[in-house]
Amino acid sequence: MSEPAVRIEGVAKRFGGFVAVEDVSLDIPKNAFFALLGPSGCGKTTLLRMIGGFEAPSEGRILIDGDDMARVPPNRRPVNMVFQSYAVFPHMSVADNIAYGLKVAGASKAEIAAKVEAALAQVRLESFAGRKPAQLSGGQRQRVALARALVKRPKLLLLDEPLSALDKKLREEMQLELVRLQHEVGITFVIVTHDQEEALSMATEIAVMQKGRILQRAGPRRLYEHPEHRFVAEFIGASNVLPCRVVNTDGAHALVESPHLGRIRVERATPATRDGVLLVRPEKLRMAFSTPEPEPGEVLLDATIEQTAYYGDLSFVYLHLDDGTRLQCSRYNTNRIARSDPPPGTRTGIGIHPDDVLLVGA
Repeated sequence: MSEPAVRIEGVAKRFGGFVAVEDVSLDIPKNAFFALLGPSGCGKTTLLRMIGGFEAPSEGRILIDGDDMARVPPNRRPVNMVFQSYAVFPHMSVADNIAYGLKVAGASKAEIAAKVEAALAQVRLESFAGRKPAQLSGGQRQRVALARALVKRPKLLLLDEPLSALDKKLREEMQLELVRLQHEVGITFVIVTHDQEEALSMATEIAVMQKGRILQRAGPRRLYEHPEHRFVAEFIGASNVLPCRVVNTDGAHALVESPHLGRIRVERATPATRDGVLLVRPEKLRMAFSTPEPEPGEVLLDATIEQTAYYGDLSFVYLHLDDGTRLQCSRYNTNRIARSDPPPGTRTGIGIHPDDVLLVGA
């Protein structure tokens, strides 16, 4: 098995009495697009800064490409970092910004010219080489920062919420650009973000952090469809959570008794999940207006619509069951004309299939 790009072994970071990162062990594979995801204050940026050498671990060690980084300062590590604030030099042209690191390293003029030209092409800024940062859009300035970070071909590129200052449309465009760049240059990318959609759409693997610890590490699809903790389930997308009592467990499944769904057999998040709550995603719920009959295998619940939020491509419908339990259901708006969202107070059936329900640790 090949050496990981980054190996983190039992790393902790304390600031006085505050524990920012606690006992984190993690291998990040080479050529991965890896995301550290979590809410503000969960320790993800502190962990990234320790990889980059801007903070020293209180405990544990960090290896990059097999080499212990304990005594290696940031400017000596095979790492470059892209910050949220772009951090480009305002008095330099785009080309000079990109060339800066090469000049400091003592590269020849011919080498600098060739590498800057290639970097400009990679980020599609060839015609902007002579402009100053003030003459660029936010997305273009971020591309300059990316080109400057990549031009020296580091083994590892660290990205600290690099898209958070951009508007939604530009952020989505830059997400595609980052994925394209990572595939093209073949360098390990590690991004810190609190944006779930950003992590799911870009990363090959995601580590979800809470209170300085990694709760789950998985690929985007597994993380969304098989969360191992209630926190992960509710942080990665919307969730409906229902109480239950576990009757018995059998391999990867459990027989549970639910006040709403009755006695059903559901999948367990992990073999260790022997108690918890039931999770079902909003898109897995079926709203049944005209024919309130259950489809084969599903449980049909009576519900009342409280409110509908229209988002263009889809609508979120918020409902309550007869005992007051609240649910949300998402409906894709696939037909431009024929369908309108049901008004508050509308009665509907909600179909839930046990195959779409997961038992997660509370």
